[in-house]
Amino acid sequence: MIPDILRVVKRNLNILIKLLPIFSFIPPLFILYSLYAWSFEQTLHGRTFLLFFVWLIALEIILSWEKLRENKLNKLRSMRTVLFVIAILIPTTYVIAANYCGLNSMIEDLATQLGVEEVGWPVVSVEYMVFAVFCGLIILLAYGISGLENFSISTFFAGTIGILFTMDNLYPWFPPLQIFVPATAKLAVNVLNLMGYTATSFTQGSITYLIVKGSQGVPVGFGIAWPCSGIESLVIYTVVMLLFLKKSDIRWIYKMIYFVFGAVVTYFINALRVVTLVLLGMQYGVYSPEFQRFHNYYGMLYSVTWIISYPLIIIGSRALWERIRNWKTGIKDSTNFSTRTKLSE
Repeated sequence: MIPDILRVVKRNLNILIKLLPIFSFIPPLFILYSLYAWSFEQTLHGRTFLLFFVWLIALEIILSWEKLRENKLNKLRSMRTVLFVIAILIPTTYVIAANYCGLNSMIEDLATQLGVEEVGWPVVSVEYMVFAVFCGLIILLAYGISGLENFSISTFFAGTIGILFTMDNLYPWFPPLQIFVPATAKLAVNVLNLMGYTATSFTQGSITYLIVKGSQGVPVGFGIAWPCSGIESLVIYTVVMLLFLKKSDIRWIYKMIYFVFGAVVTYFINALRVVTLVLLGMQYGVYSPEFQRFHNYYGMLYSVTWIISYPLIIIGSRALWERIRNWKTGIKDSTNFSTRTKLSE
């Protein structure tokens, strides 16, 4: 029985190695979901993006399936293979150690010393950065340095989310990043005014405020921090798109057009997110479940869904255009052939 299983494993070893980057993160996600199911319904300092992270790994495996044919694990008993097996077990080991062996408590204690208000947030931030490192380690052991390029989007995505969340934990009103807020507030004001509201914005110190008068004429104020200005969305967009365009064979002029167009849409979507938050705050209050649900989950999901989908839209549109062009070329060639035939007669 066991020898038969070993023969099957050896015969399909290459396929198994290709899928192991996904399988290595499924157990820790199940553990985290069983402990913090609510956090997977929260994008802001939540674990929703871990699902995007695994989805990106799966997408990169599909897109690089042929390139992943060659791996560095030629012998089952080699030191590299042993390290690879250890590496795919590390994500699960980390989650168990963090939640059952006191590692998360140590992170929370450090966050308290640093003055972080929500001490549970840094735990999630560290998870993203650690998962990014583990993913890179698994790929490095399986395919070498060249293999990291095939999984660069997922790795950088998780790492970027972790870094941005960490910055938000430590510097929620970081002045150098707050300079981008007035432009977002002004765009949101213009949209609100077009909708019939009376809206203005002003900056006091390092904080930009957006003031809106509703139908009853009562002004409502909102302070906008740098994470809400679209910086997080644009940073995530830039990382994903630069890595995607780097791996594509699109002409550089089209790469620039795709990048600029996507950045404009990303920024505008974030402004619409601010507008929606303002409307929810006016109707239900900023401490209402409706406002908090959109602020912590659906709002940021708007931008990230677009960012993740945009490369697929580019691939699909170019494939469709290629088929249309080939179809037109086929019709033209067929017409020219018929014309030549008649002339020869």
